[in-house]
Amino acid sequence: KGIGLAATQVDVHERVVVMDLSESRDQLQVLINPVIIERDGETVYEEGCLSIPKVYEKIERPEKVKVQAFDEKGAPFTLDADGLLARVIQHEYDHLDGVLFIDRGDPEFKQATIENFKRREERRREKAAQKEAQARKIAAKIAHKKQTAQEATSRC
Repeated sequence: KGIGLAATQVDVHERVVVMDLSESRDQLQVLINPVIIERDGETVYEEGCLSIPKVYEKIERPEKVKVQAFDEKGAPFTLDADGLLARVIQHEYDHLDGVLFIDRGDPEFKQATIENFKRREERRREKAAQKEAQARKIAAKIAHKKQTAQEATSRC
């Protein structure tokens, strides 16, 4: 359901961004080695990110940007963007530099988000450990029943 993705988000260490802001999600736009060469204005908009699911924060960014990049065929181009397109370009561009949208917002919100994800991870680990312990317990019962059945058969 995302409208943009940076290669670094999927562990591809290349400066590549893909975006599709169309309703039909069939107008993919590719930016290879993008460089933002101009920024203008300021606007605040609530952002979210596929890397940090279900977390949103109002982030201030330039309203307009001019970006130079290469397309998927290697042809250079310059793009003047405003509104949502400018925001998506900046958001994904940040990913290429290791910056998340929470790094651009309120420091307290960032810290709370990090703590929340630490708690989520701890709960996930606890559930996985419980599941693994339950699986071992079931496997032990099955092994015991097989052994008991084999002993009973060998006595006959």
